[in-house]
Amino acid sequence: MPRITRKKIKDEEAFRRQLKSRSLKLTPQRLAVHRAMCELIHASADMVQEHIGEECKISTVSIYNILSELADNGIYSRRYSPNNKMYFDVDPSRHVHLFDSRNNEFLDVGDLDLIPLVETGLKRKRFRGYKMDNIEIQIICHPTRKKLI
Repeated sequence: MPRITRKKIKDEEAFRRQLKSRSLKLTPQRLAVHRAMCELIHASADMVQEHIGEECKISTVSIYNILSELADNGIYSRRYSPNNKMYFDVDPSRHVHLFDSRNNEFLDVGDLDLIPLVETGLKRKRFRGYKMDNIEIQIICHPTRKKLI
């Protein structure tokens, strides 16, 4: 049975190396956003703003721009919820997500077999006029108990 996981988060030194390799400077704002994301794992700019609080004076727009820049550079990734809200994921690798529709949160699923299984099935399919770029698996669900984690 697939299990809900919490992946190991990049440490600050790894984050610094990633920024440097992409010619991005480590600013206090980027570091504050990264620290918040390491705790939140999946978050919107509003959630990061709330998490940072008074630690670092930074607007929600600036946080969104930082998160977008990190996603554009492959350090984070973007996730879209069924209610059309953009979330960012500190783990840019391919993995499966559950979206808890009651609590509006993403959870990682530790099922390494699912993505290759779906890809194999879809390789035989043709979508007239389209070429498949990527497959993202997002399972929309709701909790059956009060709090599982």
